[in-house]
Amino acid sequence: PAPSAGRWIGLGAAFAYAVLAGWGVPAQRTVLMLATTTLIGAAGLRWSWPLVWTSAAAVVSLIDPWALLQPGFWLSFVAVGLLLASGEARSLVRASSGLEPTDAARKQGAVWSPPQQAQVDQFDRHVALVHPPRFWRGLGARLGRVTAGGVRTQAVATLGLAPLSLVFFQQLSVVGFAANLAAIPLVTLLITPLALLGVLLPALWPLAAALVDALDALLHVLAASSGAVWSVAAAAPWAVACGLLGGALALLPLPWRVRLLALPLVLPLLAPHVARPGERAFELTAIDVGQGTAVLVRTARHSLLFDAGPRYSVESDAGERVLLPLLRSFGERRLDLLMLSHRDTDHVGGAAALLRALPVAALASSLEAGHPLLVLAGEQGTSVDRCEAGQRWVWDGVSFEVLHPDGPMLDAAVSRKTKPNSLSCVLRIGGHWGGAARSVLLSGDIERADEAQLVARDAGRLSSEVLLVPHHGSKTSSSALFLDAVAPRVAVVQAGYRNHFGHPAADVLARFEARGIAVLTSSRCGAWTYGPRGESCRRDAARRYWHHPDASALPVEPGEGVARAAAAPPYAE
Repeated sequence: PAPSAGRWIGLGAAFAYAVLAGWGVPAQRTVLMLATTTLIGAAGLRWSWPLVWTSAAAVVSLIDPWALLQPGFWLSFVAVGLLLASGEARSLVRASSGLEPTDAARKQGAVWSPPQQAQVDQFDRHVALVHPPRFWRGLGARLGRVTAGGVRTQAVATLGLAPLSLVFFQQLSVVGFAANLAAIPLVTLLITPLALLGVLLPALWPLAAALVDALDALLHVLAASSGAVWSVAAAAPWAVACGLLGGALALLPLPWRVRLLALPLVLPLLAPHVARPGERAFELTAIDVGQGTAVLVRTARHSLLFDAGPRYSVESDAGERVLLPLLRSFGERRLDLLMLSHRDTDHVGGAAALLRALPVAALASSLEAGHPLLVLAGEQGTSVDRCEAGQRWVWDGVSFEVLHPDGPMLDAAVSRKTKPNSLSCVLRIGGHWGGAARSVLLSGDIERADEAQLVARDAGRLSSEVLLVPHHGSKTSSSALFLDAVAPRVAVVQAGYRNHFGHPAADVLARFEARGIAVLTSSRCGAWTYGPRGESCRRDAARRYWHHPDASALPVEPGEGVARAAAAPPYAE
């Protein structure tokens, strides 16, 4: 039978195309879905669409359980489910395949069975031969129905997936509907067929390339438009559940009085509550960016980012992959201050992405004049200044003070060829909550000589409850003199897992252990949060059952530093 042959031919074509496209995970998932529905049809089972849809999802989950953790799995299956539930997919198939009654018959409420439709099609072919104008008028009407059905389908997919996009990415493309209306038919009907036919006739490839260039130009124009993307903060679980329910109600074929309930249900997801510290309090997040530094400090109405993490490759950096998604999830639409401690790439690697993507009011750094980041900041309208000892300001009752480097050191840096580490900005933050004063010292990559200079000049202002360990725990830093002056309760090491520098060094850990200072490493703790709501390690707060039970969020156990000192290999700094 034609339907059965069509299913198997379609599955074979999909499999061949998936292999040709590289057999990626989304392509594998698509082939599994089609194979499941084809086998159900071949077995003669007349299941309803919810059962077929659920069976396909179950088969994909059994073969690839990790797919359940991928946004693409939920986006694809929810999109298909919404199209089937709303009736758009079924009506579009009927309209494109001719399995619909004619206009006159539809007015009379007729619905053709497949045998009846075959007779109608035969009559239409006869009409096409005898009365061509009538045939073309009918073809135009059919194409109009298919086009209208495609637009409705895209509208259903766009609106239905909007809540999921906000849940997974905390952002929504405002221009996505228009982009898809242009891209989907162009890629489906022209670019892909021309690219495949070019295997036999290479002269078609330039035409396909020209169409790709035209589509790319259009998409860049849409993406560059103001308000192309709408971002929101991460919502609470109850708001997520309400938003997803509202999205489903809006598209299901239900009475309008029921669909109107979708609006109040999605509002908590569209405008979630953003929790911020109160007056005189601050919240600090030491972000896990691998081998590098990035610390976000938020007060009641201001935000500061100390360093921007490393650059991972030519096309990837911590700013785009870690910091921007994190800032979006916190509801941060701008930065009041971006402080870059020094020029090393593990501290400034993500700064360019931040400057391009977010409004940044001010940039403070020890970067030399003419540095590309300073030029970029000027182009983006960001004010630029040096971080210099003696600078002080207060945000919402929270005090900030720069302790290092001093002006003469910055002035003589070029002529003396001062090491970038020695020019690291050192920032002390002071607040108050829980009936006690709280303080944090962010130390960049200063080394022993700089620590000694700080102790000699500002010993009375170094004492802090939390210390961001200098130079990721390198053995060239964290001298005994400096640790005694700061006397922290907690020391945080931002270093990559099994990094080739050996950070944190074993003898440094031994010095912390000897003073009873708790040490937290980002490779074990993940992102560490410190503020009025307490202290927590992200790896403990979001632990999964398959994670190694290594007490990752706990401080270094007594004796661990000494044991590491005895077993540590000789790493190069």
